[in-house]
Amino acid sequence: MVSPGSEHAERPTRARSFVAVLLFVSVVINYLDRANLSVAAPQLAKDLGFDDAQKGWILAAFGWTYAALQVPGGWLVDRIPPRVLYPVAIALWSLATIGLGFVGSAAGLIGLRLLVGALEAPSYPINSRVVTTWFPERERATAVGFYTSGQFVGLACLSPLLYAVQNAFGWQMVFFVTGGVGVLWAAVWYALYREPLESRAANAAEIALIRAGGGFVDLAARQKTSADGFPWADLGTVLSHRKLWGLYLGQFCLTSTLWFFLTWFPTYLVGFRGMDFIKAGLLGSVPFLAAFAGVNCSGILSDRLVRAGWSLGLARKLPIIAGLLISSSIIGANYVENPTLVILFLSLAFFGNGLASITWSLVSAIAPERLLGLTGGMFNFVGNLASVGVPIVIGQLVKGGDFAPAITFIAATALAGAICYGLVVGKVERIRV
Repeated sequence: MVSPGSEHAERPTRARSFVAVLLFVSVVINYLDRANLSVAAPQLAKDLGFDDAQKGWILAAFGWTYAALQVPGGWLVDRIPPRVLYPVAIALWSLATIGLGFVGSAAGLIGLRLLVGALEAPSYPINSRVVTTWFPERERATAVGFYTSGQFVGLACLSPLLYAVQNAFGWQMVFFVTGGVGVLWAAVWYALYREPLESRAANAAEIALIRAGGGFVDLAARQKTSADGFPWADLGTVLSHRKLWGLYLGQFCLTSTLWFFLTWFPTYLVGFRGMDFIKAGLLGSVPFLAAFAGVNCSGILSDRLVRAGWSLGLARKLPIIAGLLISSSIIGANYVENPTLVILFLSLAFFGNGLASITWSLVSAIAPERLLGLTGGMFNFVGNLASVGVPIVIGQLVKGGDFAPAITFIAATALAGAICYGLVVGKVERIRV
């Protein structure tokens, strides 16, 4: 994409690939700190005497503040550079995670999970901003798919380790380990991340390639100062477009399946399917590996379709809609008893969830240029209302000892998500304001 002879005909570097790795590791840590409570929940609830309804409220606590602070978090993303905002947030939520290992009451657990949710709020808007800055449009879905896959592969590969840590040292050590890793990673991010124009690893040819492909390499130079007041008019803008509401509601439906796996899935295997902790840890990793495969297939496929000349809208929406339809197959788990078949249906459903998880590529393509953070915040706010509602709804649905209604609920939300992306989003094009 650089004309012959320009930039002294130098070959573009691949610094953006290293940035994708930084985002991947950040997402692994992000999701370990979201899901560590679900790993500890069965033993924690037994030790502290919580019933399923109480456990639902504890599991939902993260989502209250995470969702509520998405819009303020997105506003901060538009004002504070990722090199500063991300490590501060990571370090603080990791310290709060360590604190979970020291509490022994429902109130203490809920309070610290509320704090973790608040501090994680800017994370995905930051990820979206970094990708929009560092990657041309034709590579963006692959980048989004790659870093998003961190939420699945991290849990797939590391959850068995967390179960082993819990078995050997108790549920408290789960929080000490995951929180400690996060504190270390905050320092690594600050030391290694730079904006494109500040990076010594990216040469002029790579910067030109990113810029020509639609990447906002100079976004930091146009960033507002944090002294500005909250942009109420801009908030009205991101709430006034139908295609954005299609994204918001579709993300809620997509995230509903994810939050079943992040909260109630271990309890489903141990408490309702009768597996022991070690077996649950090993078999429970399979759906996360399936989701990892799904999200990477989705990103690569979507970008290949763009390069092959397909419209951006079709290339982005096809895997999302197909994935949500596949995700509804989770309902099959209601009709089998064999553990292998149960895991098969759950894996197929989570593969579909992964396939649909390049939705942030649509935010990058549709959001107003100067409102990337605010749009991403609203997108994640509505989407993560599922993190508030789903654990509580499931807790109520399973009080009678039957998990089938909860599985049916998750399948229905996946179908609703396919409708949102198929009928409400419409043409994929950037909103100009």
